[in-house]
Amino acid sequence: MSLDVPPGYRALKEADVAAYLAEIPAVATNLGGQPAEWKIREVGDGNLNFVFVIEGPRGGVVLKQALPYLRLVGESWPLPLRRSFFEYQALVVQAKAAPQHVPKLFHFDETLALTVMDYLNPHIILRKGLIRGTVYPKLADHMATFMAETLFATSDLGQPAAEKKKHMALFCDNIELCRITEDLVFTDPWRVADGNRWTSPQLDFTAAAVRTDGPWKRAAQELKLKFLSEAQALIHGDLHSGSIMVTESETYAIDPEFAFYGPMGFDVGALLGNLYLAYFSQSGHETMPGSRDSYRDWILKTIESIWTLFDERFRALWNNAHAGDVLAPALFLNNQEPLALKAAQDAYMRRLFVDALGFAGAKMTRRILGLAHVEDLESIVDPDLRARCEKRALKLARLLMVEGGGFTDIKAVNDAARATQREAVR
Repeated sequence: MSLDVPPGYRALKEADVAAYLAEIPAVATNLGGQPAEWKIREVGDGNLNFVFVIEGPRGGVVLKQALPYLRLVGESWPLPLRRSFFEYQALVVQAKAAPQHVPKLFHFDETLALTVMDYLNPHIILRKGLIRGTVYPKLADHMATFMAETLFATSDLGQPAAEKKKHMALFCDNIELCRITEDLVFTDPWRVADGNRWTSPQLDFTAAAVRTDGPWKRAAQELKLKFLSEAQALIHGDLHSGSIMVTESETYAIDPEFAFYGPMGFDVGALLGNLYLAYFSQSGHETMPGSRDSYRDWILKTIESIWTLFDERFRALWNNAHAGDVLAPALFLNNQEPLALKAAQDAYMRRLFVDALGFAGAKMTRRILGLAHVEDLESIVDPDLRARCEKRALKLARLLMVEGGGFTDIKAVNDAARATQREAVR
């Protein structure tokens, strides 16, 4: 089919990259040496883009270029190149709020829909580390900080309303990528849809049951309504374990091309949901039954710490760095008024917590019954074992979506995850 490609756009090949980057002084200086010395390889294993890693005598960069279609599917699913613009703008905003967790930017080319940024080495994708069973001691601390600082700074609490409205106007045009989320996360798993797939025949009955589960379907649609209508902050929009680069001491969030002003719980829930998927997948990566028990415990402790630290840091920013036009601490200084503000903060964070649980469940469901799955589960070779892991994950996902408001705290959610893991599943 014919793709809508603007004048001047071309998809770069490996042979084109060195000559292109040599014309950008900051990049050439960072790489060092001569273009003929640079080592270039295409490493994009994601669903959307070309990703080139370029290493020179002095350093390295990554060149990420958007394609005019969904790479996972092909040219039959066109996508706007302008998504690279939104990704770049989101990275700029996030780098201002949490510079220690966002890769350094070198260059953006709107015509070619590409961004050049620092090559994070020896960092790896978090998802791959979770499959290997690697412990990341700083992960909870760093991701809680990233989410608290980026979400607070772009909310009505962290910026004046007029400033927020300007940013909302900029990002509200990221329509097509939002539509992907709206369909793939909140609708397709609960209906017959092109692209849906699952471990078959093991999950055939389960998939059919999900499509006729009224309360679960209602919960998904109510979450979709939140996603459509609650412009709380600039969210990353795709903050799963494949969008985080890690070492034992550093953590970076990458790939915010789905960014827009939406519900904060979506980012928090995306991360927690993917960690719960990693938790349930461990049975498929054990060398013998029980050999990953301690690692499962670490994942749950990390989940608990992420929420606890996020809650603490978001409240601290609210109390000490408020710059918005609503619920300002300076307005609550007399007599019992600080208690009234505390009550408002408690209610706000409670809503965010319940939202995050629901969104976590939706993300878990779509990664098992929808179009794009996760390597944590897909890499389990034995389909019967994989299906058992997936059934446990789906059970928790439904609980989070339908009964999320019944959980008092994150410890209670982890208790439910442990109970689900212990259950015998056929």
